[in-house]
Amino acid sequence: MNNADNDRSVVALVPAAGRGVRLGANAPKAFVEVGGTPMVRLAVDGLIASGAVDRIIVMVPPESVESAVALLSHSAVRDIVRIVVGGAERTDSVRAGIAAAPEASYYLVHDAARALTPPGLIADVVAQLRAGHPAVVPALPVVDTVKSVDALGTVTGTPDRASLRAIQTPQGFEAGLLRTAYSADVHATDDAGLVELLGAPVRTIAGDPLAFKITTRLDLMLAETILSRHAAERPEIVRTP
Repeated sequence: MNNADNDRSVVALVPAAGRGVRLGANAPKAFVEVGGTPMVRLAVDGLIASGAVDRIIVMVPPESVESAVALLSHSAVRDIVRIVVGGAERTDSVRAGIAAAPEASYYLVHDAARALTPPGLIADVVAQLRAGHPAVVPALPVVDTVKSVDALGTVTGTPDRASLRAIQTPQGFEAGLLRTAYSADVHATDDAGLVELLGAPVRTIAGDPLAFKITTRLDLMLAETILSRHAAERPEIVRTP
């Protein structure tokens, strides 16, 4: 980053308080290991490797603060990572992260469960923010046919998938815009959804298949396979020492 960029700081908010019920884990999902490394560590190391982030706020359950501090105290991240207590819901955790970094010019909200996200994708999101776009999200074309259904499971329609996108993280925002979006008590399935309610334009950029969300046991198996088979080809997805 040049000096002008440093005057416009980028703070990554990493919600890591989810319980991981669908993974069948006894620990919070972000602390489930992939290839011997907890997801949250992989996600944080990816943010560091992007070279585009100035600070990282990780929001964890109250009982996980000490273990998160120990896990993320290695030399590569010690000076820029802060652990804070998250909330019962993801939106509560993001609000806690925003409150912990009021000086930010831009926020990235990045799910710890997208642990294999390539650093280059993170840098691309930040570059688009710095180019003047107030909200930026990675997106992939939807390859499956999608149906809308009613409460009984009966198909009510088939949206044209050409206009549909699967959205990933990190999602990037001008800081004031995200603060305003989170000041309202409304529900959305992602951060960009809250911003859309304000009428702000959300720019999509090309996502990456490696930024998939590790939610189920099958996802975990896929992540393990990727790390074990492609570490030599994609060293950026292996944790920083």
